[in-house]
Amino acid sequence: MKRENISSGSKWEPVLGYSRAVKVGQMVFVSGTTGGTDADGKVLSSTGDQTRRALEVILGALGKAGASAKDVVRTRVFMTDASEWEIVGKIHGEIFGEIRPAMTLVEVSRLIDSAMKVEIEMDAVITG
Repeated sequence: MKRENISSGSKWEPVLGYSRAVKVGQMVFVSGTTGGTDADGKVLSSTGDQTRRALEVILGALGKAGASAKDVVRTRVFMTDASEWEIVGKIHGEIFGEIRPAMTLVEVSRLIDSAMKVEIEMDAVITG
């Protein structure tokens, strides 16, 4: 099967040696993606804004791989404050409410940058 590495242009990808997503055959694996900054590098302070931004970056990577939200089969959400799960869940549901992928939502003590509140990973299988 052919492997395709997909970049989001993050300065960290070559430094850390990873891809935003990797496509192998019809499967797409999206790396953990934070949404702590907007497209202009401005820090986003709210959990909701960070969740929306992370999903925006992820959906962009899926698009580059020829996939879309409807192809997502699993999401993993890491949060630094699980008491905000309803905010994250509502935004996740706006995108995946009808698709209903398998989902994991866990609280972690911190993410790589203390300003980051949410990190999301996704797996997709292109079916159509």
